[in-house]
Amino acid sequence: MATSSRLDAKIPQGSIESKWSKYRSSVPLVNPANKRNLEIIVVGTGLAGASAAATLAELGYKVKAFCFQDSPRRAHSIAAQGGINAAKNYQNDGDSVYRLFYDTIKGGDYRAREANVHRLAEVSGNIIDQCVAAGVPFAREYGGLLSNRSFGGTQVQRTFYAAGQTGQQLLLGAYSGLQRQVGMGTIKMYNRHEMLDVVNIDGKCRGIIARNLITGELERHGGHAVLLCTGGYGNVFYLSTNAMGSNVTAAWKAHKRGAFFGNPCFTQIHPTCIPVSGEHQSKLTLMSESLRNDGRIWVPKKKDDNRPGNAIPEDERDYYLERRYPAFGNLVPRDIASRAAKERCDAGYGVGTSKLAVYLDFAAAVERYGRGEANKNNIHNASDADIVTWGKAVVKEKYGNLFDMYKQITGEDPYEVPMRIYPAVHYTMGGLWVDYNLMTTVPGLYSLGEANFSDHGANRLGASALMQGLADGYFVIPYTIGAYLASEIRTGKISTDHEAFVKAEAEVRERIETLLRIQGKTSPELFHRRLGKIMWDKCGMARNAQGLKEAIEEIRQLRRDFWSDVKVMGTANYFNPELDKANRVADFIELGELMCLDALDRNESCGGHFREEYQTEEGEAMRDDENYMYVSAWEHKGPENWELHKEELVYENIKIAQRSYK
Repeated sequence: MATSSRLDAKIPQGSIESKWSKYRSSVPLVNPANKRNLEIIVVGTGLAGASAAATLAELGYKVKAFCFQDSPRRAHSIAAQGGINAAKNYQNDGDSVYRLFYDTIKGGDYRAREANVHRLAEVSGNIIDQCVAAGVPFAREYGGLLSNRSFGGTQVQRTFYAAGQTGQQLLLGAYSGLQRQVGMGTIKMYNRHEMLDVVNIDGKCRGIIARNLITGELERHGGHAVLLCTGGYGNVFYLSTNAMGSNVTAAWKAHKRGAFFGNPCFTQIHPTCIPVSGEHQSKLTLMSESLRNDGRIWVPKKKDDNRPGNAIPEDERDYYLERRYPAFGNLVPRDIASRAAKERCDAGYGVGTSKLAVYLDFAAAVERYGRGEANKNNIHNASDADIVTWGKAVVKEKYGNLFDMYKQITGEDPYEVPMRIYPAVHYTMGGLWVDYNLMTTVPGLYSLGEANFSDHGANRLGASALMQGLADGYFVIPYTIGAYLASEIRTGKISTDHEAFVKAEAEVRERIETLLRIQGKTSPELFHRRLGKIMWDKCGMARNAQGLKEAIEEIRQLRRDFWSDVKVMGTANYFNPELDKANRVADFIELGELMCLDALDRNESCGGHFREEYQTEEGEAMRDDENYMYVSAWEHKGPENWELHKEELVYENIKIAQRSYK
């Protein structure tokens, strides 16, 4: 694995505050008449894809949009709960563009590119204005102003929200813009289509091979540029908070066609998820980080304490985040909160039948809000029962759908007993390497939102995923794509009869036929479950060199087993979810190997990448800035063979320091 550095991030010159504004003022433009002759393919129609497709079509480009769901409304963006960040300073609590920029860099443990993060912070305010204009029903204060709440890793309130269904409301806003353009004929929508390869001609990305998931037919689609907006790869762990259909196939096919993969080992473990209940599960459920605004996290002070949470008195509770991190308390970043929960459970203080859970308790918030309501109504002799009733009503207004969801899944009423939570795989900070323009190492191939690596370093702050997806789609790609397409206006329509399309389609067909021919004894689901166990045990919340080396060998063996023993039912020429699953699992297996290689190569702990050999005496992550202050960008060279390229990270506007939330 030789290393080299031939990556050009194309970061504009000038001060950090002026880079984006100067860039927008000088980037090449495409005139309106020429835009009508340029075709853009958008793969994925979640927040990044829907906003990009709608905006590019509004500008006049011809757009084809693809999603494997039956409707763009089913994109996994819908599952985001707690909110979206923006530096509006509505609370007058000291927020600013610079503070959002700083918090994001620090939260990512100084492993993100400064220029991209500052741009994200700059456009964050525009996102809120755009979404309000689109009709997104953000929560509002009594007087009508938009409401804000806190999220982890910050000391200001900058998170805008719509109860506990922010992602759904934002997606409906982007979807309405998308559908408007579909109705006007500027976007051609392909539902139930999955991209199975990208097509490069003369070194430029010129289209995709897609499979109609209903008929099984393979289709060729040409375009002057391709945007991959296909989300993250958390399902490599099998159990995650991602929708079960979420996969890495589109990004992985691009990787194997020349797009470098950035920081694949940077995985986020979310601290507030409903604990695993048994072997039968195939998905985990997220409980929004917004609950950490008002919920207090604790475990009993006594080991193996089997009393119900409500029966444990206050002085026998260990509010361990408040104890260890007094400055941020329950709102430390996700990687820190997750490791702290794991440490308490590993030490024998876990709760519930599995002992792999901690409490998230709203009793104090209920009382506080209840007393506030009593004061508002000038009631000075309210009973304890009335205070609890009023407090529960306030909590219900803020978090009601989350509480209902918890009760439906666990059978426990969180208004009466503390929630039980445990960390679970959630977001992936790694993804396709992109430059400042969001272009991969393949000219004409772009990656937006969670599918790229660009904005979050080694750990994403809560409520920043929605911010990045919409920033990329609404406010970044409409400018940056012009820099490339301005020189493509003489290219003419892309012909799908080109030999590159014929060859790519034949290769996709051969892979499908191979999967169907094997007729082994093991289902794709079982291989996925086996991969997930290897990844969680040896490349999960904590990693070490020995475990990673073992994982690499185990995954390579799993890959050999898969291609000799997988059993795919049915045929290729109709709706066949088993075939779709097998295709995706094969890609996950290859990705899993690269994730372990990347984790083994990075001999430090940073953010969500925690190597047990590199930690402080207090168990905190210990970075090695001298040797590892770079983005790992991996080039695919063939089966089990990658070459590492490094993008050195330079910090000119932030003082590098060991992260401290104490």
